[in-house]
Amino acid sequence: MKKFNVAVVGASGMVGGELLGLLESRRFPVGEFYPFNSGRKPAAVTFRGKKYACAAPSLAALRKADLVFFVSTDEVAEKFAPRLAAAGTWCIDDSSRFRLAQGVPLVIPEVNGAELKPSVKLIAGPNCTLTGAAVALAGIHRKFRITELRLATYQAVSGAGKAAMGELEEELRTYFRKGAVPGGRKGKFPRPIAFNLFPQVGDFDSAGHSGEENKVEAELKKIWGDKKIKISTTAVRVPVLRGHSLSVWFKVAAPCTEAALGKVLGRTRGLKFFRKAEAYPTPLENGQRTEIVYAGRLRRARTAANEFQLWIVSDNLYKGAALNSVQIAESIARIQAAAGGEQ
Repeated sequence: MKKFNVAVVGASGMVGGELLGLLESRRFPVGEFYPFNSGRKPAAVTFRGKKYACAAPSLAALRKADLVFFVSTDEVAEKFAPRLAAAGTWCIDDSSRFRLAQGVPLVIPEVNGAELKPSVKLIAGPNCTLTGAAVALAGIHRKFRITELRLATYQAVSGAGKAAMGELEEELRTYFRKGAVPGGRKGKFPRPIAFNLFPQVGDFDSAGHSGEENKVEAELKKIWGDKKIKISTTAVRVPVLRGHSLSVWFKVAAPCTEAALGKVLGRTRGLKFFRKAEAYPTPLENGQRTEIVYAGRLRRARTAANEFQLWIVSDNLYKGAALNSVQIAESIARIQAAAGGEQ
């Protein structure tokens, strides 16, 4: 398979580190490797046994790559990705900047990998929160058409970055030293997170919906290609380091049975479905460096006809971010191989 000269913007960050590990472990065909960070302070990364100093990105430096992973900010992606893509460089962006942009595919390979085309070089990856639901329910939506979807999210602190994980750990240390969780200081979160949870992920809009709740609705509609589906979300931050969990209620268009739904879940690509009620997944057991989505506790809801409930767990740093980007790159490699290696 053709080797790609690869650049990673944000290589020294938390998701960047996961991405480098996955490029190695999954043996993605990397030729030359170019790591970048913000440039505000010195940083280095190790890739395939070699240490690399990170530089601040520039258009000239990024043009040396055939494929650029953006695991940085919206502003950095906006500055470089469109110009690189227009010049023929594949760009996979994990920020939120282009997810809803017209003409930019928002891709989860197991769900809508057919959106990837040689002519479209800029690809967006989705918000980590909705990834589990998008994968787990894709087959059911195709076969039975989900008309309404309600989600309660239980989001790990790593979704807010490395500093947020440090904040939880420091609050726990303070509690065990002093017997109380510190409060009254500004950090990554609006409230203390140790031994606590709060229904706010992102800022609130004028209608009282959080940024995360709005992202789930808009992005899931785009990934599934369904503007009519009704989606309602409550996004909750919980004191878990890694692994997002979702409790979902979904209503299908026509009557069906749990057995029929279970059969679809059992053969859904990228999903492991636990059929027994007591064999449910958890973020500690199934959300730590795991490459698939897990689901369990399928049951008929008692609130409406044709409505069912499901519990979903996925690794927000892997399938929700770094792994999804690598899987997009693997799809790109197959597309180019099928096209004879042409850009």
